[in-house]
Amino acid sequence: MNRIPILLLLALPLLAEVRLERKPDRIDVNIDGAPFTTFYFGADAAKPYLHPLRTADGTIVTRRWPMETVEGESHDHPHHTGLWFSHDDVNGVAFWANNKPGPKIGKIVLDKIVKVESGQKMGVIEGDFHWNDAAGKTILNEHRTMTFYADPKNRTVDIDIQLSPESVPVKFGDTKEGTFAIRLSDKLTEKGKGGLMTNAEGKSGMKAVWGKPSPWVDYAGTVDDKPLGIAILDHPQNPKHPSYWHSRDYGLFAANPFGERDYFSDKSRDGSLTIEPGKSLRFRYRVIVHPGLTADSDIAKLYQSYK
Repeated sequence: MNRIPILLLLALPLLAEVRLERKPDRIDVNIDGAPFTTFYFGADAAKPYLHPLRTADGTIVTRRWPMETVEGESHDHPHHTGLWFSHDDVNGVAFWANNKPGPKIGKIVLDKIVKVESGQKMGVIEGDFHWNDAAGKTILNEHRTMTFYADPKNRTVDIDIQLSPESVPVKFGDTKEGTFAIRLSDKLTEKGKGGLMTNAEGKSGMKAVWGKPSPWVDYAGTVDDKPLGIAILDHPQNPKHPSYWHSRDYGLFAANPFGERDYFSDKSRDGSLTIEPGKSLRFRYRVIVHPGLTADSDIAKLYQSYK
């Protein structure tokens, strides 16, 4: 069972609290009385997503466009929406670049919210979703659990996703366009902003991290004169662990275990994975929004507590 270690939970302040507020198309997540993020799942969303993500002091670390218009922000890749999970080739249907309808464009739609539970140390959102093709036919069913932790220093969320075919085998194709992803604030990117991605092997920079396997990657820099970062941890029991990373210097930050042909520039490779009817596939990730740069944040130790 994935959990924050018991000693860490016991060390959290007695007044720490995660409060979740359900609204028709979203759920607000507040930690210690301050907003952390919002989970969007309304009919106008092509896929469910968290937006924005904030540090404990309220600094926003994700790009706000296209959900909001902020002067000076980049306007590329409108399908990059906060933090999301999707893939661009699921039985030939695109769920990644799916912001505009089309004959091969799918949509991830809410079936039902199963649980919204606030708590003294953690809060939980649980929901069921359908991955539908352009005609509205369900290809894949998703059960998602998100656990948000109260911590005075870091903002931590565990995301647990279980996927099962509706009726026929479901193939996650070999493409770099996926899968568990965050679009970072322009202020945090490597490209002209001084941010830096670093993996568990100590390799830094896009050229050293992109397409390489690693159990975790941290993307850190300075936003509004504050050193901070955001780490994605790939659970050791995930399919094809350690994941490859589709992380770009302009701010896309993604774990993608499937895109081997692109990563190796080798069309003979096949990184695809098929789920048979009656079977399921489980993906688990931990996201940690932290103060300080990578060297100061002890991500390796935090990863050990995630195993």
